[in-house]
Amino acid sequence: MADIIIERNEGIAEVRFNRPEVRNALTFEMYEAVYDLCTEANENGEIKAIVFAGVDSSAFASGTDISLLQGIKDGKGGIEYEQRIERVVGTVERCRVPTIAAIAGACTGGGAALATACDLRIGAKNMRFGYPMAKTLCNCLSLPNSARLIFLIGPGRFKELLLTTRLMGAEEAYATGLISEVVEPMDVLARVHELAVRIAQNAPLTIWAAKEAVRRLHEQLQSADFTDVIDRCYQSDDFRLGVECFIKKQTPRWLGK
Repeated sequence: MADIIIERNEGIAEVRFNRPEVRNALTFEMYEAVYDLCTEANENGEIKAIVFAGVDSSAFASGTDISLLQGIKDGKGGIEYEQRIERVVGTVERCRVPTIAAIAGACTGGGAALATACDLRIGAKNMRFGYPMAKTLCNCLSLPNSARLIFLIGPGRFKELLLTTRLMGAEEAYATGLISEVVEPMDVLARVHELAVRIAQNAPLTIWAAKEAVRRLHEQLQSADFTDVIDRCYQSDDFRLGVECFIKKQTPRWLGK
């Protein structure tokens, strides 16, 4: 079966990440399928809303597959990787139709970035959201992805999550405004579909205007150059150590360089 399943029903496109054996870790092909769908939605009027979910309640998506990060050998490779991912995540954010994430289970790394780029997020009671990279890989969150999350939960909570590497549960995510509702894991996809159908009945231009207002406001947080930070993290000995230890299921002893 395909790693990503895309189905269309009465104007609602449903995307399900389908690699449960690795908590739906994302491949470049999966990212590109998301990009292509959002591009399609921008070019014709048949798609009224897009729903993102994992194939079951164990995970939304746990991030980029570690094998893809093994190929990054220096800072230039890290910058190119982040640009490639932002091309996809930014397209989700700019998509003219409503995008809704049904978050159940693990939602970390690239999965968290995709969910944050969506217009709305509904969380299951078993959701776990965050970016544990300071504990695992010693890479960094890009400036656009940082800005999206800061805009939702504030700079203090953002730094606390990134620095401690802890994962946010459903009740906290609801309290911070990251998600709109908390539901049972078995109900999250049905609730998101119900919401997508309701929103799709409303005026497309008004929906687009509301989306653009938010996007343009937090785009102001992204004006600084961040490539020096990405370069330093991805070219570091600690990044290579983190990838190696992740694969070997070992705990890295960071060098700070």
